[in-house]
Amino acid sequence: MRTAALAILVGWICAAGCGRDAGKSTTLRFWAMGREGEVVEELAQEFERENPGVMIEVQQIPWTAAHEKLLTAFVGKSTPDLAQLGNTWVSEFVQLNALEPLGQRVAASAEVKPASYFPGVWDTNVIDGELYGLPWYVDTRVLFYRRDVLQRAGYDSVPRTWEEWKHAMEAMKRELGAERYPILLPMNEWVPIAILGLQAGSPLLADDATRGAFRDPPFKRAFEWYVDLFREGLAPPVRDNEIANLYQEFARSSICMYITGPWNMGEFQRRLPEELQDVWATSPLPSPDLEWPGASVAGGSSLVLFKRSEHRDVAWRFVEFLSRPEQQIRFHHLSGDLPARIEAWADSGLANDPRVEAFRVQLGRAVPTPKIPEWEQIASLLQERTELAVRGGASIEETLGIIDRDANKILEKRRWILERARRAGKG
Repeated sequence: MRTAALAILVGWICAAGCGRDAGKSTTLRFWAMGREGEVVEELAQEFERENPGVMIEVQQIPWTAAHEKLLTAFVGKSTPDLAQLGNTWVSEFVQLNALEPLGQRVAASAEVKPASYFPGVWDTNVIDGELYGLPWYVDTRVLFYRRDVLQRAGYDSVPRTWEEWKHAMEAMKRELGAERYPILLPMNEWVPIAILGLQAGSPLLADDATRGAFRDPPFKRAFEWYVDLFREGLAPPVRDNEIANLYQEFARSSICMYITGPWNMGEFQRRLPEELQDVWATSPLPSPDLEWPGASVAGGSSLVLFKRSEHRDVAWRFVEFLSRPEQQIRFHHLSGDLPARIEAWADSGLANDPRVEAFRVQLGRAVPTPKIPEWEQIASLLQERTELAVRGGASIEETLGIIDRDANKILEKRRWILERARRAGKG
């Protein structure tokens, strides 16, 4: 009897233990960056309740360390099952053959449809015709401005064309005087000049992104317009580290316009004094011609699966879960990030905020920067060389020639690889 009882007891213990193991039989390793890594834990818990037997192990990584850690993990064959990846990093990891293609999974999904996403942001994840990432949250750049100063200059809203925008800044300058400026365009930020180039119709890089297109007429037009803002005293020739406190200078109307992203919404609300909370506003960007708004860059982060994962099907289920409109809304309220799913923008917290509405409109005209690993290097040199022209160290023609020359040098290996592939294809 004692032997039988012991056998039954052991059976109960084994069943209980096996049940616990079965309940956690699949552990997904998910790497997320910054604030997103903190708040996604709450969403992961709900996914675990919906999917008994699956546990999400979230590792939060600072943005400053994320790129190096991902590359180290790839080299060490220790990549996670899935991760949050900055949109501009996708092409690099595709080139490393690290990411799982998602096109077939999306085609078979009842949850994920391309039409539910902003086209330009979706396109940042499409490399050589294949989808490798699913937008998780989005950002783009719009114009933050002092409505009261613009109104004193005679304008009820931000003009829609470059020509009228410049006239408005000239009128603002007359109101502001010598030591204050209508717009801040920090010379160590490449994004504003890239945006203007994209608005003017420049691809930024030509010939399948193997050569610079900076001397070509579209970019040259944008570059001349940009440099003129400094030469005419409408923008101060400074870097952002020369501005002691952006929000304080905005409050003093030392600067009255600034091209920036959604992360500054909360900062403006926290850092501007109460009496100015009703006078700062956001606007989609003007355009060089009549099409409005002008283009802006498509940014944000996407969710990717790694090829080395042994749980790609389960990881995809988690990606689908995070992509549901209701989860996108929860994620927005937890993190402040703008949702990638268009349906989520019907949420009252977004739909009723005119400052957020500028981002929704602008996201409809967001376009990706060149989708190659070398782009960040080229963007850095664009930023550095632009200062030459602004400070009078080189003419516009000379500066653009230098940018093209340096970009072409960076792209030399890419040209060699594509030429080799072309010859192999002919062979």
